[in-house]
Amino acid sequence: MHPFRAAIEKGDLDALPDLLAEDVRFLSPVAFAPYDGRPVVSAILRAVTRVFTDFRYVREIGDGRDHALVFKARVGDREVHGCDFLHHDDDGLIDEFCVMVRPLSGAKALSEAMAVQFEAAKREMGLA
Repeated sequence: MHPFRAAIEKGDLDALPDLLAEDVRFLSPVAFAPYDGRPVVSAILRAVTRVFTDFRYVREIGDGRDHALVFKARVGDREVHGCDFLHHDDDGLIDEFCVMVRPLSGAKALSEAMAVQFEAAKREMGLA
């Protein structure tokens, strides 16, 4: 089992920053611009855990430096299916984290819920 998946399934959010490279890049399913850096990405991941309910990984595909973690979850009354695509640097840390979700109605619900959570994420980053 991938260490990121293990931490999420245990609810061990404090373990997440240690799995990320200092210059990690997060590619959101609902934002055009990427988010860069361990503090920012850690705060976003914490915010996502407050948005998703009934979150569960249903499949893991991995080979070398690339892993895909397929998940299902709910955002409000919408079910979403998605995938976390993880790429690792030479030290085994996640240096790129790309998330895809479907359907469009679920992506819209995620976007709206994350907009609310982003204020809390900015406080965690010390920006608010």
